[in-house]
Amino acid sequence: MNLRQITIKDQLELKKVYFDSIQSLDEKIYSKEQKRAWSSQAWNNPNFNKSITKGKGWLLIQKGIIIAFATRYPSDRIALFYCKGKFQRKGCGSKLLHKLEDEAKKEGLDSLSTEASLISYELFLKNDWKIIRKEKIIINNISFERYKMFKTIRIN
Repeated sequence: MNLRQITIKDQLELKKVYFDSIQSLDEKIYSKEQKRAWSSQAWNNPNFNKSITKGKGWLLIQKGIIIAFATRYPSDRIALFYCKGKFQRKGCGSKLLHKLEDEAKKEGLDSLSTEASLISYELFLKNDWKIIRKEKIIINNISFERYKMFKTIRIN
C-alpha cells in the first residue's frame, strides 16, 4: 500500500472509491435508499469537488489502483474519508487518519473536527476522538444519523 497526495487528476477515481465504499455498506446499518441518496453526493454535491480540489488529501494505492482516500477541507476538518469495500478493516483508515492528523499538527492546528458516519465513528473513537453530539441530516429527502466529533491534536 502506497500513500500519496491527491491531485485534481484523481477526481474521477476518487468518486468511484466513494461510490464503492457506500454501496458496500451493510444494509442493516444503511438501507438501499440511504446508500443511493448518499452515494449520489459525489455527483450532486459541489462540496465534494471543493473538498478534493481545494482541500488537502491523501490516498492509498495498491497495485496501481486507488483503494482509499481522505481529505481535510477546510484545513481543520476531515471532510471525506472513504475506502473501497473489499479493503475495509485492513488498516487503510488508520493510516490515512494518522497522516491527516500529523499534517495538521505540522501546520500548527490545535484540533480537528469531522462528521463521522455510523460506520467510521468507531475508528475515530479508537484514535482518541471525542463525540460532541449525534445529529440527523437529510440528503435527497432521506434521513441519516451521524456523529459530530473532534480531537485536540496539539496541547499549548
